[in-house]
Amino acid sequence: MRKFVLLALVLMVVIIPSVKAMGTIRIDPAWPVMLESPVDFTIWVNGAGNPTSEPNVFLVMTEACWDNLTGDVVVSWSDGFVSFTKEEFTLAQLNSDKLPPTNTTEGASYTVASLKDHLSCGLSEPISSTETIYWAIKPFLSDPLTNTPQMFNATLPSTHPRMLVYALGKTARASNLFDNKVPTTRPGFVVPELGPMLLILAPFSAFAIYAVRRRKLQLK
Repeated sequence: MRKFVLLALVLMVVIIPSVKAMGTIRIDPAWPVMLESPVDFTIWVNGAGNPTSEPNVFLVMTEACWDNLTGDVVVSWSDGFVSFTKEEFTLAQLNSDKLPPTNTTEGASYTVASLKDHLSCGLSEPISSTETIYWAIKPFLSDPLTNTPQMFNATLPSTHPRMLVYALGKTARASNLFDNKVPTTRPGFVVPELGPMLLILAPFSAFAIYAVRRRKLQLK
């Protein structure tokens, strides 16, 4: 019995150091229903990882979005802003690649494949596995991320808007590398296609029209 206990403890010692990355940064709305930018967001740390210092905003967009940029992408907050020119976005194609590169993170990165999946949310034709995407990362916000929500704004000037807004940061246990991020299950900022969104909103519109007509009949 003691051997099994010792073996379990050894395995825990081996495994725990390798699982360093957190996913406790939250951005709301996670998938806003919108057809244009700019848009306001709330960001905070949920549970562990409070505080998370050196917050960086991590932007990922489709090739079509990048091709059709008409100006700088701007992320602003109460007392500052950061802008991204078209040339500051880096091309990524290999689905197995991790972004940002793992030499800057302790596991707080995303595979290109998962980013493409989230960029495909709401699309009638999902992004091809061979399609390129573009990414950029810069420091933002004036204070560390904590349990107290902060506000920021993102402006995406593209005629084909489709972009994710994630955030990364460093907790007290990090060795100068990013170890906290927005979980990949929360897609961040996605501007959906008009067609699918109209299909989603159609039942609600029909219900609203029915409610108005019913109210008018009751008033007669």
